[in-house]
Amino acid sequence: MLAAWLAALGLSTWGAAQAQEAAPATPAQAKPSRSLSFLDPEDGMLDASDFLLNHKGALPVPTIITEPAVGYGIGLGLVFFSESVAEAHAKASGNGPSPPNITAIGGAYTDNGTWAAGLVHFHTWDGDRYRYLGAIAKVDAQLDYFGLLNQPRAYELQGTFLIQQFLARIGDSRWYVGPRYMLFDASTRFKFGNADELGSIDKDQRIGKGGIVVDYDSRDNIFYPNKGSYAELEVQFARPGLGSTQTFDMYNARGYTWLPLARTLILGLRADTRFSTGDVPFYAQPYVDLRGVQKGRYQDRNAVMAEMELRWDVTPRWALLGFTGTGKAYGRWHDFSDATKVYSVGAGFRYMIARKLGVSMGIDVAHSQGQNAFYIQLGSAWH
Repeated sequence: MLAAWLAALGLSTWGAAQAQEAAPATPAQAKPSRSLSFLDPEDGMLDASDFLLNHKGALPVPTIITEPAVGYGIGLGLVFFSESVAEAHAKASGNGPSPPNITAIGGAYTDNGTWAAGLVHFHTWDGDRYRYLGAIAKVDAQLDYFGLLNQPRAYELQGTFLIQQFLARIGDSRWYVGPRYMLFDASTRFKFGNADELGSIDKDQRIGKGGIVVDYDSRDNIFYPNKGSYAELEVQFARPGLGSTQTFDMYNARGYTWLPLARTLILGLRADTRFSTGDVPFYAQPYVDLRGVQKGRYQDRNAVMAEMELRWDVTPRWALLGFTGTGKAYGRWHDFSDATKVYSVGAGFRYMIARKLGVSMGIDVAHSQGQNAFYIQLGSAWH
């Protein structure tokens, strides 16, 4: 749920490309209109650009949850803007527009009994040269572990989650680098006996990880790119000295690129790799993350994924898209060659709800082996 809030607010991936052209608002556009309107004077269509550009103070943000791993649910966050997006852009440095400072608090509940509540703060300094992200959350999740038998075994995961991150821009480039620390004080309980292949596991475990994050971003828009790339490399080490009861390492690398094939055709490509070594708790192992595939359904010591998406901008407001992807989880229960190859396929649509900011919303419907799912999306599904 925390990741969904960050993505919805554009905090987790507000990229360096934002400094070039992602936010088309100019100082002239930044001035509030005399009367607030949700109709775009350019085409007369429903549009929230002026409201989002000029709003500051508290803003309710509802969320509809459709993830198969936890069922259907709702969430509500209260987001506090210290300044409007337009004000933040207007006082940015020569690197371009900056995101506003934001604090958010909220919670969520799903029909299988999963719930979460948390607090997030995002802050920038020196014209977006330095970025801080901090969050704390309480989670009680009802999940399934599949493991060696490839059969769902219900378990409960409770805990308190903390993240601290500080990134700095490298010169005037599109690169950011900095430390990230994550602490998860967790308690797990299998509801109908333990998963035997895991052996004896401690009910109470604590993950304390420290590491380095490197980001690159050349997208023309963080919400709904037409061109450019985003990449992130993360190296994490869980050690007793960092508060962890387990000792393990994780290495994650992901990259997305968008290629304009024609004026109205955009090809998106995604690659995602997640590797781990050491004594990784079963619930923290990498898993195949594709639309149409239940999160955690295919989980092992390592996971690799690739996805392709083709978008057709039917009109300036409406777009249709189709996508397909594949992935594998391997390393502990199966070798790479023996692991199940997972496929997914789907289609969706988007409506440009805030033209001046490039913010779109829509729905994706996806299918994988024996499973169907749908997702309410804010912009791209890749965050």
